[in-house]
Amino acid sequence: MNLPNKISLTRICMIPVFVLVFFLDGILPFNYGIAAIIFAVAAFTDFLDGHIARSRGLVTNLGKFLDPIADKVLVATAMILLLTMKNTLFAVYEGVENTLYIITAISICVLLARELIISAFRQIAAANGIVMAAEKLGKYKTVCQDVSIFVLILAADITGTAGTVVAWVGFALFMAATVLTVWSGITYVVKNKQVLKDN
Repeated sequence: MNLPNKISLTRICMIPVFVLVFFLDGILPFNYGIAAIIFAVAAFTDFLDGHIARSRGLVTNLGKFLDPIADKVLVATAMILLLTMKNTLFAVYEGVENTLYIITAISICVLLARELIISAFRQIAAANGIVMAAEKLGKYKTVCQDVSIFVLILAADITGTAGTVVAWVGFALFMAATVLTVWSGITYVVKNKQVLKDN
């Protein structure tokens, strides 16, 4: 197993640690802050393993399998955990906490649906021997999405006005990530619409 694949596997192993620390509220001081850092490190390894694999010519079939799986499971897990934070994170949005919770839940459904749709789209393309280049817009979406999740989880461990400000910043980034998700998904399908045509 080469280095990029080991990094991808490490990211997968970090997911249960991330979840465990996240749920140690009241047991481990600043558990949300620590969980946010674990998530950030894991998200960074997604960039790192891909960069190493491409720059050193270490792209393998195992890597093509592990990398997207590790990335999607990490992000999906983090988004689901966000929905458990109604009494911690969303409590800082006084007066609009229920509305923002519902908006966040809808956004998460959109984000996860986009990933499933694009994954299926790529499977069809691969089956037909069509190579689709990654879009820069999709990369911007990923960065915005990861940063927003990090900020939102971190906000739960910051008290007072500062915590409220950080939470609002995280929510704004999450909404931006949702817009980029829809935009990049539509753009990706439209640019590669030949994938859906029968020969």
